Amino acid sequence: MAAVTATGDLANVPLGLSITMKPGWKTYWRSPGDAGFAPSIDTTGSSNVAALDVAYPVPHRFELFGLQTFGYGDEVVFPLTLKVETPGAPVTLRAKLRYLVCEQICIPYEHDLSLDLPAGPALVSDDAALISRFQALVPDAGARARFSLTGVAVAGHQLVVTLRSDGQPLVQPDAIVEAPSGLYFDKPQVELLGDGHEAKLSLPIQRDEGGPDPAATALTLTVFDGMRALEQKIVPDVFAAPAGSASGEGPAPRLWPMLLVALLGGLVLNVMPCVLPVLLLKLSHVLESAGAARNHLRASFVASAAGIISAFGALAAILIAVKAGGASIGWGIQFQQPIFLGALALLCLALAANTWGWFQIPVPAIAGALGNLTDHAEPRRPLLASFLSGVLATVLATPCSAPFVGTAVGFALARGPQEIALIFVTLGIGLASPYLAIAAMPRLVAWLPRPGAWMLWLKRALGLSLAATGLWLGLILAQQTGVLTAAPRADGIAWTKFDAEAIPGLVKQGKVIFVDVTAEWCLTCKANKEFVLTKAPVAGALGETIAMRADWTNPDPAISAYLASFGRFGIPMNVIYGPKAPLGILLPELLSSDDVMTALRQAK
Repeated sequence: MAAVTATGDLANVPLGLSITMKPGWKTYWRSPGDAGFAPSIDTTGSSNVAALDVAYPVPHRFELFGLQTFGYGDEVVFPLTLKVETPGAPVTLRAKLRYLVCEQICIPYEHDLSLDLPAGPALVSDDAALISRFQALVPDAGARARFSLTGVAVAGHQLVVTLRSDGQPLVQPDAIVEAPSGLYFDKPQVELLGDGHEAKLSLPIQRDEGGPDPAATALTLTVFDGMRALEQKIVPDVFAAPAGSASGEGPAPRLWPMLLVALLGGLVLNVMPCVLPVLLLKLSHVLESAGAARNHLRASFVASAAGIISAFGALAAILIAVKAGGASIGWGIQFQQPIFLGALALLCLALAANTWGWFQIPVPAIAGALGNLTDHAEPRRPLLASFLSGVLATVLATPCSAPFVGTAVGFALARGPQEIALIFVTLGIGLASPYLAIAAMPRLVAWLPRPGAWMLWLKRALGLSLAATGLWLGLILAQQTGVLTAAPRADGIAWTKFDAEAIPGLVKQGKVIFVDVTAEWCLTCKANKEFVLTKAPVAGALGETIAMRADWTNPDPAISAYLASFGRFGIPMNVIYGPKAPLGILLPELLSSDDVMTALRQAK
């Protein structure tokens, strides 16, 4: 059935597939459980049909002879989205439906279905109300259900899920976990708390030998209470219980480990290619000022640290505001904005020229204060320059997803304002730690080499690195604005365009899919490509997969949603799918050949 009378100018046409069963019979959800199989639709022979996507309303749990299955009784309508090849043209849909119904016995069925939609105005059809009723039963992130996840954690051999209902009390909540092969979750034990407005669900975990770690694996969690349901893709290690949750755990035991991760991540950012030149420029200024008073030296480094921490605090405030407004957020998304890229490119070029001594801009110009990182002529000038050099270090750090950074940022951005603020300030403290260390112990400067002619060569090299950064940012800007067209990446891998909705169908065909979420401004992405993806044995193995590249250089809501579905808000992100890993195996930010090859074998 169709929700419209004609195709109109729709790119996506709403349809429905209705199955009505006799009492006692049932058919299956997308993950049938211990037995059964999900409905499948083959559209071979159709015209003006690019794809047909199936949505699944909230299922029920059926128990028979100790087997747990998930599906529907009586009647179900699967909402369908038909993507047309040519909007405005007629659609001829020819579909072969294969499904299973069971009572005491099971019977597989096949039907040939057809639907013709003419060109013309897309008016509401008589079947629209029925389709809409079941569309409203498709789980979302919890907005319709009016309950939310407050905690997901692995405790021993159980997955503990805690809920809070903002609407009517919970009655009989249930949960289904879809996981990669080798990891299974049984029926939860349910404890209702707080007059039914909170609940704790404990799901026993069964793990095959060599199966994935449940705490570090992306799981699809569907929680339902009658016809109310939510669905989220989560990683338990990233999703920790906040204060006041039904689990009874306060924020400190769960937040402190992540604060430590953020501290280490910020420290590692100091050696990333974007940030290191700023730190080295600061140290070269210290060597030039070897005779300066210890108090002056300490104040200079404190000012730099204050600039870093203040910038991270400002970044946290911006992300909190953007998230509250309902927009997509992520680590490094400002590099998707041409104005920001242009300003930063010019700033890096100006810093390079200033480092080479080509010009000096007098105070009070902000650009002069920022650019003159190595000047020490006036008492207040170095402090302002030091503060702004810390701001610059933070700005240049944001396209880098160093070890620990992605985990900390993913945790923060999936939570509330308090967690975002604490994690980002801690990242800032980590990045500022070398400055704070020297401020606390100025005698450390004595460990640095003595000034000499080598410093001129160092400053020239630092100027070259800043100039290269500026030119690189300018190239990205030219590609974003269409002035230049990005050259095809000649890396020997046959990349296809990212299409998240095509992945389940490809997995059903037995294919292995490698997804690379990247961007031109992501240096860690380029390092992964240069040192792992294009080298043996990974390059050869990827040639036997369907390699999808999701380019996040420009804003893309579909890619943002895909990142968030894995609890990630920054890049790089790489995921491998296959017959044994239909939900995907999430790889670490910094790839290794062993990581990729092991995940490919598991997915096959």
